[in-house]
Amino acid sequence: MGLTSEAWFAQHVNTESVDDERPAWTFFTNHAHVLICLARRPDLRLSELADLVGIGERAVHRIVHELIEAGYLELDKVGRRNHYRVDLDRPLRHRLEAHQLLRAIVEPLLEDNPGARSTPSENR
Repeated sequence: MGLTSEAWFAQHVNTESVDDERPAWTFFTNHAHVLICLARRPDLRLSELADLVGIGERAVHRIVHELIEAGYLELDKVGRRNHYRVDLDRPLRHRLEAHQLLRAIVEPLLEDNPGARSTPSENR
């Protein structure tokens, strides 16, 4: 079995920063952060995802719903839990990046945890 969410969080998320405040901006949107987290840990609960991304649970719920509608995420029910699959073979959405697949930006960020990748082809 895998790590507990708390153990994974402690291993993969640097909670120490130069200052205790969140940065004023980041290179990725909250949608990208949600996708990256779910590609690493497809079984995360929305509350855990909200903590990791640093946004509210309602915002995570909205983002997950939007990503499912757009075809970037698939949802499977496993008992009472949700299990997500990220489709890394979908194109990026902005016209400046539309010639690239999601894989191009997500896979390099998964390299510290290569066994946790989630693509439809691997899970079908």
